[in-house]
Amino acid sequence: MKYRALGNTGIMVSEIGMGCEGFGESNCAMTRKLFDLAEERGVNYFDLYTSNPAIRRAVGEAMKGRREKFIVQSHICSVWQDGQYKRTRKISEVKAGFAEMLELLQTDYIDVGMIHYCDALSDWDEIVSGGVLDYARQLKKEGKIRHIGLSSHNPQVALKAVESGAIEVLMFSVNPCYDLQPANEDVEELWAAKNYSGTLTNMDPERQRLYETCQRLGVGITVMKCFGGGDLLDAKLSPAGAALTVNQCIHYALTRPGVAVVLAGAHSIEQLKTSLAYEEASEEEKDYAEAFASFPKISWTGHCMYCSHCAPCPQKIDVAYVTKFLNLTVAQGEIPETVREHYRALEHHAGECIKCGICETRCPFGVKVRENMEKAKSVFGY
Repeated sequence: MKYRALGNTGIMVSEIGMGCEGFGESNCAMTRKLFDLAEERGVNYFDLYTSNPAIRRAVGEAMKGRREKFIVQSHICSVWQDGQYKRTRKISEVKAGFAEMLELLQTDYIDVGMIHYCDALSDWDEIVSGGVLDYARQLKKEGKIRHIGLSSHNPQVALKAVESGAIEVLMFSVNPCYDLQPANEDVEELWAAKNYSGTLTNMDPERQRLYETCQRLGVGITVMKCFGGGDLLDAKLSPAGAALTVNQCIHYALTRPGVAVVLAGAHSIEQLKTSLAYEEASEEEKDYAEAFASFPKISWTGHCMYCSHCAPCPQKIDVAYVTKFLNLTVAQGEIPETVREHYRALEHHAGECIKCGICETRCPFGVKVRENMEKAKSVFGY
């Protein structure tokens, strides 16, 4: 298992984590089985968005005696009332729900307290002004949560939260179909068939800005909906009009700026093992570039996907990294110190480009690599 820094939190997380979708299978008997496999394979991160007390209790039992082996991302404002899930911003309900969460999980702290499901700017304003954010800060001060997070599907809302400095972790929906869609306060629009009826071109600029801003500010992204609820794995259901593999979906998410961990939902041991097989997969099995280039409904022409198909460069320039650092700088309007240092640490730089153009003949997306190298040389000075 490979591990990545979760933004600036100081936590190292397994790049494959667990979603909680399958924890309730077989009357929650699946929970322990999934945790046993996770421990065996080095998975140390999981998300618990559900407020179902039976599932929370099962997770608590599964972690008993090995709590420190797992980094818990659990949700504030997700509560259970009258036998069903409810999202709330009412502080009395939020407090009661959090107290119940700790009791059922048999722990006295949560590693990442995730403010649950914020897709509207007005909702974010309520979180800030209505006491939820203050409560999260109080919990952090008391040591009951270690870091504050927010879950969202809307890049406008997520960006506002990230740029506010209030959150350290962002749970966000990342996959090559949703990344084409503009911001919307209705999450259903992400998979609505009407939004994929024509040919879509390139990533939504707000989403790209969000990912790059998270990397620049050190806000770690934990990925949900990597497989689009399984739709991306089925040609008949995929909004792209073609199926992707599990490895391709995971690799796409992990190559976005700021991403630390993909939370792979699994309803069985076999499904989790399929996601974990990514760690042993070949570069060819992970490669998504040719699949993306052949999508019948989507065009990524001219957009660098950081897929490294342009390699090898005769000057040994890591074109994908140089382009990523260039994009981070352009998004910021200046060179962030961390980007400057990471660029400097590269063994070879854009200024060494001899403009041979071999890279451009390999690129599935028609990216003007030589032009990008010239821009990077101008920006960084070498």
